[in-house]
Amino acid sequence: MKKIILIGYMGSGKSTIAKLLSKSINFGFQDLDETIEKELNLSVVTIFEQKGEVYFRKLEHEVLKKIVQSDDNMILSLGGGTPCFTNNQELLYGEGITTIYLKASVDKLYERLRNQKINRPLIANKNEGEMKEFIAKHLFERSFYYNKAKYTILTDNKSPQETVSEIKAILV
Repeated sequence: MKKIILIGYMGSGKSTIAKLLSKSINFGFQDLDETIEKELNLSVVTIFEQKGEVYFRKLEHEVLKKIVQSDDNMILSLGGGTPCFTNNQELLYGEGITTIYLKASVDKLYERLRNQKINRPLIANKNEGEMKEFIAKHLFERSFYYNKAKYTILTDNKSPQETVSEIKAILV
């Protein structure tokens, strides 16, 4: 079993890169948020609204645990907060697991996220200034968890294909 787990802040490109990488190296692909949505038949936004973040984080942990313990080779894209909650760190660094932090600047994240606010429960109601401050604060709070990844790939000013090539080079 081999798992390549992509972590990073929302908008860092985890899902896009994971899909491309999975095709490129012929591994399965799973997006943790999409898996949770399918399991509950509800969007992450709706889960947050109806059941709250604590419920979501507990469910996220259980689904992540099941995926990590499976025998499938796969690329797994996590939600931005996943590494920071419910002892998920313990699941990200076991045998056969390579964790990669896709790192982007606050300005690049803002640029990518400003048109996706409606699908992002944590920033949906924030204006430009609030959003930039929120992203910067979150990155600072989460950097401890993100920086535990085995590898860090800077994604600013790179195409998804360039990022995938860089990941493939370190996996050899």
